[in-house]
Amino acid sequence: MHAIRASSLFRQPLLAAVLLAGLAASQQAGAVGTTMDVQVIDRSTGHSLPVYAHQGEYWIAGQPGARYAIGVRNLQGSRILAVMSVDGVNIVTGETASTLQDGYVFDPHQYSEIAGWRKNLREIAAFHFTQPRHSYASKTGRPDDIGVIGVAVFPERRPVYPPIRPYPRVMPQDGEAAAGSLRGQDSATAEAARPNALPPLRDEARVQKSPGLGTGHGERESSEVGTTRFVRASNTPAEVIRIRYDSLANLKARGIIGQPVPPRPVPQQPCPAAGGFVPDPPR
Repeated sequence: MHAIRASSLFRQPLLAAVLLAGLAASQQAGAVGTTMDVQVIDRSTGHSLPVYAHQGEYWIAGQPGARYAIGVRNLQGSRILAVMSVDGVNIVTGETASTLQDGYVFDPHQYSEIAGWRKNLREIAAFHFTQPRHSYASKTGRPDDIGVIGVAVFPERRPVYPPIRPYPRVMPQDGEAAAGSLRGQDSATAEAARPNALPPLRDEARVQKSPGLGTGHGERESSEVGTTRFVRASNTPAEVIRIRYDSLANLKARGIIGQPVPPRPVPQQPCPAAGGFVPDPPR
């Protein structure tokens, strides 16, 4: 699997080749998550957009035409992989989002801002709020999850060293029984290690049938990354973070605008994965 480091990217299977990138850091004002802080940054001001909690969901208000970045900070003391999607589309590969895809690898306590769709190891196409019909998801025939930013978080697997055991002294008849027991253990271990299918990193329960905003495929910008190796501790994410967005008018009309989630203090920066990247939308 490949990954891009927030200084890097991350990609599929358990073993990933990741991209390394130096991304801009900024102050944190309205973040969501426990393993990672996730926020949305207005690139014209550099400020974090307020996050509103409503019926178990997190919401932000966007403005058409405004460019934004996803600010992500690793709260852990070890590397983690963040598989990220916007409007149900993986922001690195352009695939319909699923948790077992490429993403960004973040060093311990690293903070980075992801500002666009990854085009290659040197460029992105900027995120910007736009009318749903002009969104990248709609233009590529996938409008079902417009209005959702998703992040699936995976810890890194630590090396496991087998314990040193003394050579057993057994009688011949016991040897056969012991061998049978070990074979049974190996079989059970293999069964437990078999990966389970995961649901896609998409929003399966849309609260709103007609979102007022989507995310466009903007102008290309320089954003260099590299690759790194990453092995997931599990195929199941430690956390899946979702932030919904819509126009300010729609959020007010639905009674979502209220007291924003209080700000958190700031810490640091991350990494992405290599393989395929986001293709251009149809003209």
